[in-house]
Amino acid sequence: MNTSAPKPAPIDVLIGLFDRALRASTGIGAPARRADPATGLEENPMSDTERALSVSLLRVEHAGEIAAQALYEGQALTARSKSLKAHLREAATEEGDHLAWCAARLRELGGRPSYLGPLWYSGSLALGALAGRAGDRWSLGFLAETEIQVTRHLEAHLAKLPATDQRSRAILEQMRTDEQHHASAAVDRGAAKLPAPARHLMKSMSKVMTVGARWV
Repeated sequence: MNTSAPKPAPIDVLIGLFDRALRASTGIGAPARRADPATGLEENPMSDTERALSVSLLRVEHAGEIAAQALYEGQALTARSKSLKAHLREAATEEGDHLAWCAARLRELGGRPSYLGPLWYSGSLALGALAGRAGDRWSLGFLAETEIQVTRHLEAHLAKLPATDQRSRAILEQMRTDEQHHASAAVDRGAAKLPAPARHLMKSMSKVMTVGARWV
């Protein structure tokens, strides 16, 4: 007797993909599974300059989480093994928490997300799908390198964040912890080390998104 779950129909897969893409690219995303790290922390008084800085940094992080959703979605679509697909979906769920936390914090600060969310999503989806097509070890290598660069990016933002903004700091610190875990998990699963030109290209593309998201 076959007790395995029935395979979803292609139309159901497409509907689910479209729903996730629409939510993520517009910056809405699904509700967070985990509690917001800022819960219970007081909102300290901030100057207009400090608040503007926090908003610009959170906007960049929010855009990065839109891209992360798309990267994992693209990699999962073209991954060859079921176990890797499941791993990518789980990581995407954690990234979804980040998206929800950043969106909520932006609203608290009176800020807005980047207007270029659909662009970040579509470009990252294509990039993730290409990484997945290269094979699971290379896809994991792409994942690991992405998370290593994101961790460095978060550390830079934590250094710039106003000392008074403890609520945003708690969110970014938890995000950094999660990204470090994603990178180490990818390495443990056999990630291939990307060649230097690929790493430099990824870094350059990240800079383009950072500048664009901060101001648009």
